[in-house]
Order: sequence, then C-alpha cells, then structure tokens
Amino acid sequence: MNKAAIPDRHIREHVAKHCVCCGSVNLIKTPAILMPFIAHRVFDWKPVEIDQSWGLQTIKEGMAYSLCNTLSCEECELVFLDIRFSDSELAALYRGYRDDEYTRVREVYEPGYKERNEVLKAGGDYVSHKEKFLANHLSLPARILDWGGDTGKNTPFKENNQFIHIYDIGERPVIEGAQRVEKGALFANDYDLIVCSHVLEHVPFPADLIEEIKNVMQKDTLLYLEVPYENLMQVNANDAKRYQKKRHWHEHINFYSRQSLMSLLQRCGLDVLEIKEMNVRAEGNFVWMFQLACKLKT
Repeated sequence: MNKAAIPDRHIREHVAKHCVCCGSVNLIKTPAILMPFIAHRVFDWKPVEIDQSWGLQTIKEGMAYSLCNTLSCEECELVFLDIRFSDSELAALYRGYRDDEYTRVREVYEPGYKERNEVLKAGGDYVSHKEKFLANHLSLPARILDWGGDTGKNTPFKENNQFIHIYDIGERPVIEGAQRVEKGALFANDYDLIVCSHVLEHVPFPADLIEEIKNVMQKDTLLYLEVPYENLMQVNANDAKRYQKKRHWHEHINFYSRQSLMSLLQRCGLDVLEIKEMNVRAEGNFVWMFQLACKLKT
C-alpha cells in the first residue's frame, strides 16, 4: 500500500487557533507556563531571575518562566497546550528519551525524576486488561504492530501471535519474540492488530498520526488506542471552567475527554467499535485510561 497524503482538512498551526481534535475555532484560554525542562529541551529556554541589574523600569522583579496558554474546546471538550511543536522541536524533546543524558538534565529541573524513571522503564502490569478488552474484537493468533511500543513490554498477546513488530522512535532493544521495524517497512505487511498506547497525548497533531496509521490498516485491521484519562478531566468532568485549573504543561500536551476522542476518530474516518474507561495500576499508582477499538469506516 502506498502512503497517502494527509488530508488538508487537518490544520497545522504552531500556535493553535483551531481544536486539534474537531477543528473548531470555539476555543477559550487561560495563561499557563511551559515546564522548565520542556522549554529547555525544545527551545533551549531556561528560567531566569529578573533583578535590579536588568534595569527594567516597567517589569517587576522575580523569576521568569516560559509562557503559554491552556486552550479548551467548547465543542468537543479537549483541553490542550496552545503551542504545537514542529517536527524538529518534537525531535529535540524526545531525542534519547529517558536515556542517561535525558534523565540527568530532567533531574536538575525535577529532583527525584531519576528514581521515578526506573519505575517508568519497568512498565505497567496491566497487559491482561488490554487482552480482555480486545478479545471480543480479534481472532488469534494475530499479526501485531505496536506503534510507539518502546521495547514491547506492554504489547498484548505476546504468547498468542503470528509476529510482533515494534515501530518506535527509541532505540532500546525490544523484548524476545518481537522485531523492530522502520516506518518504510510497515506498508509491506498486513496487520490484524495495530496497537497505539500512550502516544496521542504527546503529539501536536493527533489527526496526522491517525492518518499515518490508517495508511497501514486494511479493511479488517483492528486499531487499539489507549490514552490517559487525566485527573483534571475526570474529577472536573462537569465543570466548564476546568481548563482554568491547568496552569502548567509537560510531556502530555493533549488532555482528552470521551467526546474529543470520538470527534477525532470520526473526523479521521474511523468507526469506534468500543470505548471504555479502565482503572489500573501503572507506574506505581492507580490511574484511569481510555481504551478504544476502531476500524476503518466501511
């Protein structure tokens, strides 16, 4: 299958004026800051203390951080960062993700991250929950692609597959029984199941990613998506002003609601077979996630 062009209906703005899920211009905003580690990695911007030596007559003294806005879509309820990173900026952020240098710099800004990173590398222990969710939608053994699957430690059906391919920007060795593949090789394979877990919350243009994945899908391919159901979104689900509580932005630049996910996938030409909220233990804590099973529209 040849890779198709991404439809022009998906608008790509460096500072968003449209919702990246539904395309609406009905956005409301509140001031926020880009966390120092992210600003450093992406833009090489560091916090600075403004004091009398600056000689600024109309600027108050104190710490200066990188400003941004929290946006909220009044149509689909997505809450998101207004800055939409370019390809080069995203590459700068995730270069050597969680390796020694990444960890060293992040530890400077966020003391305790090094210890937390060891927990993150260990992965979650909820793969069985994925398998249970997918069981009603999939015949096994399956040909599996894990898009953004890291080492494959959280890939479902490790013991019941025809093969497992891992496509990821990282370079860590994959688990036994899996094979790392480059993007160009994806189109030469037919997959029964494509897994994309905990990727959509990181990307500036989620519709673009969905369109890329669609290019690898066949009419019977099942797409499994998993994203965080952020605490801000669930605790304040009926609060129209919940976006005002989001005052800082880190790695997760998109906070999804059920409605925003449905809007995104319908806009991209996918049928949602099932959507579910899952509460599992991951990274040492109990967290909520959305699970979605999708297929191409027929």
